[in-house]
Amino acid sequence: MPPGLDGQSSVASQRVADTLRKQILSGDLAPGARIMQEDVAASLGSSRLPVREALRILEAEGLVVLKPNSGAWVSKLDLVECQAIYKLRERVEPLALSESMPNLTSDDMARLDEIQHEIETNHDVDRFLSLDRELHLITYSGCRIDQLLTMVRRFWNTTQHYRRAYANLVDPTGYELVNFEHRLIIEAIKRGDPTDAERFLAGHIRRTRLALSRHPEVFTD
Repeated sequence: MPPGLDGQSSVASQRVADTLRKQILSGDLAPGARIMQEDVAASLGSSRLPVREALRILEAEGLVVLKPNSGAWVSKLDLVECQAIYKLRERVEPLALSESMPNLTSDDMARLDEIQHEIETNHDVDRFLSLDRELHLITYSGCRIDQLLTMVRRFWNTTQHYRRAYANLVDPTGYELVNFEHRLIIEAIKRGDPTDAERFLAGHIRRTRLALSRHPEVFTD
């Protein structure tokens, strides 16, 4: 427990972090937005200490940037930074997937099918983003390398806004391709083929990176 935080304060910090995390991932707090500690404390009926600790938690998750003598800001990427993260994802996430596959359960497989079925019948961008995140993070959930999982979740957090912007640009044909790639990954997992699973996943991530590079307006205010 961080110095100065008792159990009650720690719970309060997690509650504040959960609220801010949801606002950032949903787009209610946009990249580059300033987070005023006193406003957060007042809106949540909290003191400033849990808010400060919550912001440290979110900084570690890649969602917030803390600037000395300035305050807290929602993380923001430019095109070059986003492209770099996607290139890292193309290499890191296939490794997480192959490490995870031997430990995935039949319940995990069933849930993947359920999620993908809902994705294919869904027409709401925010719901798609939530389902897509859940699907991919389940495929990595069997990985026993904690540092790798931490890295993966951080990358997903910092690129969330840009995936939302991209999802709003995709036409029906693009979503059909997403579904096809998801099915290829799921089927490779089911048959225990890490080579194909890694290859399909890397291509899936790469295609989004290349598509984002064609839309630099996504990275402008």
